[in-house]
Amino acid sequence: ILAVHLYGQLAEMDAINEIATKHNLLLVEDAAQSHGAISNQQSKIENQKSSVAYSFYPGKNLGALGDGGAIVTNDSALAKIVFSLRNYGSETKYYNEYAGVNSRLDELQAAFLNVKLPHLDAENEQRRRIARRYLAEIKNDKIMLPKWDSSNNHVFHLFVIRTENRAELQKYLHENGIQTVIHYPVPSHKQKALSEWNDLSFPITEKIHDEILSLPMSPVLTADQVDFIISVSNKY
Repeated sequence: ILAVHLYGQLAEMDAINEIATKHNLLLVEDAAQSHGAISNQQSKIENQKSSVAYSFYPGKNLGALGDGGAIVTNDSALAKIVFSLRNYGSETKYYNEYAGVNSRLDELQAAFLNVKLPHLDAENEQRRRIARRYLAEIKNDKIMLPKWDSSNNHVFHLFVIRTENRAELQKYLHENGIQTVIHYPVPSHKQKALSEWNDLSFPITEKIHDEILSLPMSPVLTADQVDFIISVSNKY
């Protein structure tokens, strides 16, 4: 099972863990967008065959200066394999047990992340403060706001709204000096790399992909900037 904690909100892990345990399935959690939301959960890695993958891409809540990532697991055998895969598939120099890659995190990225890590909780809380303002103060029938499951500590890597006339809203916001991004414009089953699935129909998925739009979200946004984004959104 691949559980994706999208935009910073946790998937329904109690139910997913139950299914994985019942059927003895490997559980992999994609936590690339959810730094902090994962680590603040008690007994997060419950399944005996589980792993959590993090991204340290610069744009993430905990981002390095360049590309990087980490895998956390409670499976010692899996951990041993992962350590080998990141180092050409080698446990002993010049001897390769697996077809691995050079995927070691360099010291510069690690040092930068060590400096940023103590600030993660405060920056995530600032993201939540901004999200609370968006949710409380954007009042426009043309804009559908995201749902926040209050039982988890959403870290709002992204703040994604929906609107039926996305191109029109995006153009309006751009003309008023507000940058937006579409995360993500093409659903998986429409990707060229998955061409054998291109003819499949997932109308709800496709509708969502046609409507999503990410508003500015960053711990460095000022109160005045948030005021402006809310005001312009409400005037649309």
